[in-house]
Amino acid sequence: MFELQSNRNMIFDNWQSWTSNKNNTLLIAGPCSAESPEQLIQVGTHLNRLGIGVMRAGVWKPRTRPNSFEGKGVEALNWLKELKQQIPIKVATEVASPQHVEAALKYNIDVLWLGARTTVNPFLVQEIANAFQGVDIPVMIKNPINPDLALWQGAIERIYNTGNKKLAAVHRGFSSYQKSKFRNTPSWQIAIELKSNFPTLPLICDPSHIAGNREMILEVSQKALDLGYDGLMIEVHPDPALALSDADQQVSLEGLTKTIDQLRFAKKHSNDALFISQLEQLRENIDQIDQELVEILSLRKQLIEKIGDYKKENNVTVFQLERWNEILSSRTEWGKGKNMNPKFIQEIYKAIHDESIRIQTEIMGQETEKKE
Repeated sequence: MFELQSNRNMIFDNWQSWTSNKNNTLLIAGPCSAESPEQLIQVGTHLNRLGIGVMRAGVWKPRTRPNSFEGKGVEALNWLKELKQQIPIKVATEVASPQHVEAALKYNIDVLWLGARTTVNPFLVQEIANAFQGVDIPVMIKNPINPDLALWQGAIERIYNTGNKKLAAVHRGFSSYQKSKFRNTPSWQIAIELKSNFPTLPLICDPSHIAGNREMILEVSQKALDLGYDGLMIEVHPDPALALSDADQQVSLEGLTKTIDQLRFAKKHSNDALFISQLEQLRENIDQIDQELVEILSLRKQLIEKIGDYKKENNVTVFQLERWNEILSSRTEWGKGKNMNPKFIQEIYKAIHDESIRIQTEIMGQETEKKE
């Protein structure tokens, strides 16, 4: 496994020291794009009043199509540098090339992040990683556009291999062709798996890019906190309707204050003896039930093997559409009768069915080998 696990205290303390928010939750906020010095001062002043220690602001904006606002570049870096001289706040911006890294370091930017369009390209990530050699600066890595955990992990490892240990992952959701209420589908399980693989890596949620509209920022933020995320990065603008980029997903200054006030910051652990005792009892019950589930699945596997042998002897295809539709329909109804989420039941049986197909196909293959 990735060596990061041995550096928990050093990494996490670095991030925690930047915030005084409830339960050591790191809050980062700021405009999608740095549009003017006045805008940055207005936002930075408000964040400072809220106790938010890091302001985000994009200066290079990779747009899907040309002829739209693509940021102010180096000019905006100078605005951020001047902002820090007026307000005690750290600043973060996105970099998408080694040249961006060099320029950001020259203007004393405190935190850099790699965006989704960058993370998806290992060649570009390596070029940027090379620019971080010998540089001790916090770096956040957003998930790639497509739902590929390996790409996300690979980008993190490439930066880590430069010797930089001040890393964090940012979950901003994934593109999908399916209709969804989200701009970018959360696919929470991918971020959770990343955290499971790298338990010491701070995981930050970007609810603005997941939601795509300000009305859902609170909902997505709360979901992330309930899942135990270490921080949030929220886009905010003095007048969102006039924002030059991503206007729909930016909250107003007042909206940010209201969102933070409404958030429930749950503890990740409790030292209450009664709570621990009751939790352990419930977990023991779950362990027992899980053991029974595995035993039942083993019995089901034995029946699948017999079915596979029977199909082989009678030269019948492995996949039977009518039977599969019957299973999916009936099990979904059974689940509804037990007040269980239909989608959950369907996902379980799709996984079971895939394994059944694999087992029976393997049996059919054994027959082929004998004939040969």
